[in-house]
Amino acid sequence: MVATPIGNLEDITLRAIRVLNEVDVIAAEDTRNTGRLLKKLEIETPMLGYHDHNEKRFAPQLVERMLNGERIALVSDAGTPLISDPGYRLVNAAVEANIYVTGIPGPCAAINALATSGLAVHEFSFRGFLPKKSTQMARALAAAVAEEGSTIFYESPHRLKKTLGILLENHPEAKICVGREMTKLFEENMRGTAADILKIIGERTVKGEITIIVEG
Repeated sequence: MVATPIGNLEDITLRAIRVLNEVDVIAAEDTRNTGRLLKKLEIETPMLGYHDHNEKRFAPQLVERMLNGERIALVSDAGTPLISDPGYRLVNAAVEANIYVTGIPGPCAAINALATSGLAVHEFSFRGFLPKKSTQMARALAAAVAEEGSTIFYESPHRLKKTLGILLENHPEAKICVGREMTKLFEENMRGTAADILKIIGERTVKGEITIIVEG
């Protein structure tokens, strides 16, 4: 599993570049997105698409290829593979087939957001994307506020104001940090209560990748 930049392409590691050059094939969540990265790095290793819709079908095929001696690198669109991205079935099947599995560490949006949040880091949990339904979202946020440490969520920019509204209504004193477009040109860390952040956002349309940290 090879971690790739979540924004700034300079965050690719020397080891990741070497491995992506050396493997026989790169299994990419989106070959178009990864293709741009490979072009920038002048890497010509062939790719194949490996995503949510074909993972179940392709995992056994990739394991068979590895058993025949091929080396495969798994990459997601950005960041560390498997973290709210496809890959679990492939890793699980490879382990069961006694294939050596290793990770090439690098960027992870959840950890980067936590480390820059200014909130509690001594104890934390990662919950992936918040539920879409309001009642389920409210329960997830209530559980986060009740935790001892901090809870990390991913969220769509289109739902951010709705999420902040639920926090404002039910947990107005909760300390949160919203990380947007981390490592990119328009990176933004918004800290405070839900009311504070809604004031920062104002009437503008929120764009980009969103990570929310809720301190318990």
